[in-house]
Amino acid sequence: MNIQTELFLKSKKLIPGGVHSPVRSFKGLTSTPRFFKRAEGAYIYDVEEKKYIDFCMSFGPLILGHRNPIVEKALHEGLERGWSYGACEPYSLELAEFLLERIKYVEQLRFVNSGTEAVMTALRLARGVTGRNKIIKFNGCYHGHVDSMLIKAGSGLAGEAEASSAGVPEGIAKDTLVLELGDIEGVKKCFEEHKNQIAAIIIEPLPANNGLMVQPIEFLSFLREICDQTCALLIFDEVISGFRVAFGGMAEITGIRPDISTWGKIIGGGLPVGAIAASKFIMEHLAPIGKVYQAGTLSANPLAMTGGLATLKQLTPENYKKISEQTKKISNVLTNWMHSYNNGQFAMFKITTYASLFWIVPKDNVTKISEIPENLTENFNKLFEVLLEKGIYLAPNAYEVGFVSLAHDDSVIEDLKVRLG
Repeated sequence: MNIQTELFLKSKKLIPGGVHSPVRSFKGLTSTPRFFKRAEGAYIYDVEEKKYIDFCMSFGPLILGHRNPIVEKALHEGLERGWSYGACEPYSLELAEFLLERIKYVEQLRFVNSGTEAVMTALRLARGVTGRNKIIKFNGCYHGHVDSMLIKAGSGLAGEAEASSAGVPEGIAKDTLVLELGDIEGVKKCFEEHKNQIAAIIIEPLPANNGLMVQPIEFLSFLREICDQTCALLIFDEVISGFRVAFGGMAEITGIRPDISTWGKIIGGGLPVGAIAASKFIMEHLAPIGKVYQAGTLSANPLAMTGGLATLKQLTPENYKKISEQTKKISNVLTNWMHSYNNGQFAMFKITTYASLFWIVPKDNVTKISEIPENLTENFNKLFEVLLEKGIYLAPNAYEVGFVSLAHDDSVIEDLKVRLG
């Protein structure tokens, strides 16, 4: 029995399913989950010292790569000052000012501890501002494990929904209206059937947690228009896309301004973080000056603030261009290999890319869940096992996207070619 198997058996005794997040479980795979002990640049090393090219990058935060020297230096300096105060500190002010000076459509923000917590707060805030209860969400968009977001489509009225997880009360499910991405008529019908009841529409403007499903700008523009017409709020969940596809995320790329943005991942430099950002009018509904309550012992943790600022300062237009170019190179290398390996065993796959994100899928231009091939997981699992053996680490789930960092330079791409053979 190898070390990986021993650790996983031990883990399953201590932790439900042996993991702290389901996507790490290698469900449906023959391989044992890898236990990693260190990382640097574009590489991650398991407990047996096997070296992998990492295309998971902690599911997105590490846009500069593992242990970026500038971020590491800032974190060391932060550790010497202290790592949690539970009180006001200047580091969150530095990060907030840096963000607000560059993202002009928001005026205030509040830091929390995760993307899920940011979404939870954004939904409560939208309800508090509008005095309404219902929220529209879309199949294929993931907004964390908030009760009201763990909802699937029902079979009655437009948008009617039911819980997709045990433990979510029926009453909460009824206030979430689930529609299909791109369904303009469905959104209109939903607003008609629930007139003056819808507080907000929440969407990943670039859905990237059930595959990478690039949305037509016409659809996103329509959502902005109908929210304006009905006095509902538009929430952009940019926990993944924010600061990765561009500094201002999809809001910058599309020119569409949400009423509330949720951020996470990159703004903490790899440490736990989340944020809610909006106009001053909306944000001042939060306690202590407003009636919408939100609090957190570790919110605006000084290390996360320091790591985030050190990360964001390196995200220049030149570096965004560079990382996008590297992503295309990596996509080409993987595509060529998939078409030639073992007499074309994986030739059915294509790679969708957007900025520094990529998704391996047997179909172009997937924009909604119903367009994803039913046998995706079966085919992807075989591909994953082959790449894992070659020391190439992807997220162990067919619906997760790949992440490229600035550390994935030309030398790493050459190493990728060698590993692929």
